[in-house]
Amino acid sequence: MIDVVLYAGRIVLVVALYLFLLFAAKAGIGLVRTAKSKKGALTVVVTQGPTALLGTTMPLTSAIVIGRAEGTDINIGDPMVSSKHARITPVPSGAILEDLNSTNGTLLNGAKIMIPAALAVGDQIAVGNVVLEVGQR
Repeated sequence: MIDVVLYAGRIVLVVALYLFLLFAAKAGIGLVRTAKSKKGALTVVVTQGPTALLGTTMPLTSAIVIGRAEGTDINIGDPMVSSKHARITPVPSGAILEDLNSTNGTLLNGAKIMIPAALAVGDQIAVGNVVLEVGQR
């Protein structure tokens, strides 16, 4: 009787090991697909503003903070821009733009945003006198 129980235990253990390996392989394949899909990641390009900033391109690989303060990712020396004015955060479906309680607001395609807004390729973000455009690399 004990032999049957040990044999059944071995079978359960082998099945559990194979299931674990199957799920680990599927997860690994998913990670590889995700890494490949980042090829067409979004970017933000300064299309209007001070000459020193024109053409500045930032890939959206992590959150980008736009503002007047030192240490912001896109530093704009404009009195209409708050210290930490806006943030663009990449998400799996694209990117999210949020106003960080700025004094003069953040415009998305000419409309002031009040809540976080989804971004798409071609969208224009206005912060003070600077316009940024969402692109794709």
